[in-house]
Amino acid sequence: MSVPQFPHTSKAFEQQLALAHGLVLQMGARVERQTLDAVECLSSGSAALIDQVLRHELVINSLERSIDELASQVIARRQPAASDLRLLTAVLKATTDLERVGDEAKKIALQARKARAEGGLRLPRRGEVRRMAQLALGMLRHALDAFERLDLESTADVVRRDADVNDAFRGILRQLILTMIEDPRTITAGLDVLLVAKALERIGDHAKNIAGHAIYAVKGADVRHATAAEIEQELRS
Repeated sequence: MSVPQFPHTSKAFEQQLALAHGLVLQMGARVERQTLDAVECLSSGSAALIDQVLRHELVINSLERSIDELASQVIARRQPAASDLRLLTAVLKATTDLERVGDEAKKIALQARKARAEGGLRLPRRGEVRRMAQLALGMLRHALDAFERLDLESTADVVRRDADVNDAFRGILRQLILTMIEDPRTITAGLDVLLVAKALERIGDHAKNIAGHAIYAVKGADVRHATAAEIEQELRS
């Protein structure tokens, strides 16, 4: 499916809708880069990379303000209806979720900084955390692609992937509990890993939300609290 077009009798209105949509995708690319860098910090402990993740936040926050201002102006001046209003609403909601993904990436980077200050990264379950990070990043990438093309088939794929991220989180949690019970000396490191895993789980949740906003833009269906099965049924209807 090609990138969606927004044909209107008013060329200016068409350009404003395309600009709002494009700014969300620009913000999404920046958030994805921030998240990739944050995950890399866990392995490298690079102080420069940690600082780069934190700098991303300034740009992301600026994009969020620009999108909010543009969408608010369009709604106030154009009084859009039907699909146009749904698109702008989806843009605003996706922007909020992207900003929160950035917050989670920042938490991961700060956790890497803390570990580095304490003498190095001591990450039990490192392999499982990396696998979970790949799953969450894959969800985010596919959610952004679905939002870019307003492609319902891609949104269904994102929803299905959410179960994998949740399973990975529960697996890490079980293993950490067992490890901490067997050796209380691992409790501090275990809790640090749990914070990272929880941040990744939340990134998956926000990616699912972004896919849901694409569904709303196309179909007008609010699937924020729907199960995966309910969402797939909605997409088939």
